[in-house]
Amino acid sequence: MAVSAQDEQRLALFIDFENIAIGVRDAHYRKFDVNLVLERLLEKGKVLSKKAYADWSRYSDYKRSFHESAIELIEVPQKSVGGKNSADIRLVVDAMDMSFQKEHINCFVVCSGDSDFSPLVSKLKENNKYVIGLGVKNSTSDLLIENCDEFIFYEDLVRVQQRPMPAITGSLPEKLQDCFGLLVDAIVALQRENKEVLWGSMVKETMKRKRPSFNESYYGFRTFSHLLEDAQRRGLVTLRRDQKSGSYIIEDLGPTAAATTSEASPERKPEAAATAPAAAGEADANGSRTGRRRRGRGGRGRRGGMSVPAGTPSEAGSAALDDADDEDDDGDDSSPEPPAPVTPTHADEAAAADRPAFSLFSWLRREPEEKKP
Repeated sequence: MAVSAQDEQRLALFIDFENIAIGVRDAHYRKFDVNLVLERLLEKGKVLSKKAYADWSRYSDYKRSFHESAIELIEVPQKSVGGKNSADIRLVVDAMDMSFQKEHINCFVVCSGDSDFSPLVSKLKENNKYVIGLGVKNSTSDLLIENCDEFIFYEDLVRVQQRPMPAITGSLPEKLQDCFGLLVDAIVALQRENKEVLWGSMVKETMKRKRPSFNESYYGFRTFSHLLEDAQRRGLVTLRRDQKSGSYIIEDLGPTAAATTSEASPERKPEAAATAPAAAGEADANGSRTGRRRRGRGGRGRRGGMSVPAGTPSEAGSAALDDADDEDDDGDDSSPEPPAPVTPTHADEAAAADRPAFSLFSWLRREPEEKKP
């Protein structure tokens, strides 16, 4: 079943580029990507007219990408020459002229966040035109958003582009992966537009809008119906035949495509896995700290209950152990093991060997000689 020309939207795009450039700069994006805008609009229908208004001497870096996208660049003089709102006035005049002269264009896209375009939106809706607004969220007026039939935020387009799209099936050649990837992308786009019945011809037209060079025979299929049948065998789509026309209707994505699209969505599991070990490590550290302190108090209590003469080496050793325990309690308790005992060095052993041995009898015998005059 062929897609009716009356059911297909025919769009005209008008870009107030100076407003968009300021919004992109304030949102800290590296550069405005017009291809993201065109790809989103091609999911809705044919874009018949594309115009961008700015003083292009100030935005020469964008000229190449806009020319490659077949966008007509409308040169507007600087504010000191052409007036403050010269770009806005020129855009409004061209849009109203097109709404009267080109009756086959039924959808107007105003790419700006300026509230001054709200009267233009109202007048286009009076002329039975569907109006879509597009702009950067933080620099878009609420009045313009509420007045449009639909509004698309540039941040949403960037978010979808940054989402990774895995391969459909790893066993397929790269050529077929590209074909089925375009098929799934077109079906998802039509589902996003709330299409009630997804005819096979409708999906094919969407694929051709996204990629005008698409041809099923290039991928080895005699007809587009054969492509859909092969996609169903691989679990990418679920089909049923219309009893009257005999054409295929895509009911939904198959289990394989549904799994790949769910994997493409961003997950927060790595963050949870990163925070869980940290919490567990903190709990272990707290537990080991409590146990070590309990053992330190017990050791000091047992030593306090013993009778040790003052001035003996045992008292000095006990005090050293107490000091070590106190330092251990006040310091970092991340290590569960006590500090290693201090071992004497070779220099200490040599000094001890040179020191004369103490003898009580020699000391008593030497004392009278020291008292002689």
